[in-house]
Amino acid sequence: MQKKMTITMDEGAYEGLAHVVGRIKISSFLEGLGRLHVIDKDLPEGYMAMRLDAKREQEALDWSVALIGDASHAVGRSVVGRF
Repeated sequence: MQKKMTITMDEGAYEGLAHVVGRIKISSFLEGLGRLHVIDKDLPEGYMAMRLDAKREQEALDWSVALIGDASHAVGRSVVGRF
């Protein structure tokens, strides 16, 4: 979900930014800069460690299969095998 934000900056800074990245790409450029400061840098490594944990992966698979089975009983028909 996107949120709109207003940023106030000096006219010279704005013109310089527009010249370097282009007027249309300013929003994406600033979002990328901000993202570097708020996203956890260890996230990809954490996901890789979880993926390599075979026991945890099996538990997650068992849980998701059971959840699909619960959903199929809730609607009164089987959804397993339809995908």
